[in-house]
Amino acid sequence: MKAIQATGLVVVSAIAAIAAIVVVGGHSWRAMATSSGGSYPEAAVDAHGNLHVPADYRDTYQPLGSWAIAANEGRGSKELHVVLASPGSVEAYRKNGRFPDGTVLVKEVFKTATKEMTTGTVSRADDLKGWFVMVKDSADSHPGNALWGDGWGWSWFEAGSPTKTTSTDYRLNCKSCHVPAQTTDWVYVDGYPALKR
Repeated sequence: MKAIQATGLVVVSAIAAIAAIVVVGGHSWRAMATSSGGSYPEAAVDAHGNLHVPADYRDTYQPLGSWAIAANEGRGSKELHVVLASPGSVEAYRKNGRFPDGTVLVKEVFKTATKEMTTGTVSRADDLKGWFVMVKDSADSHPGNALWGDGWGWSWFEAGSPTKTTSTDYRLNCKSCHVPAQTTDWVYVDGYPALKR
């Protein structure tokens, strides 16, 4: 009887040890994937450095914030920009104020519908115009690719074409809009409450 109890104790102890290894190993893998790029950028970048909109970003990415672009004439907004970040990016940014390599940012750009409601004039997201995708890359992993530089991969995608960018050179198509945010790693972090420490 004592031999059976001892054997059972050894088996239970072995199972507990294996479970601990799996948990710690899984946590380490996720931390490594998040901080070094791991598997998350693969959702947005192929082996040749071609960017695309990650298929599951609405299910797995964390909302950073939104921007309402004022209408030129009349009331309300003409566009709404909603920005999301890949898993782990926000936590890493809060630690040291930098996005780790492999961070993927997805900006959804919507046309808006504006109308009077009980709260006043309200603009809401309507038709999706497209996506702007950025992938952090301080290592310059894609030299010679005109969509990579200044520590990021940059691309715009029209709605309906999440795998085919219309951008040809980030310096011409993307960077000029981000010059005012150069000191904050080219990202307008002041508009993202999730990044506040």
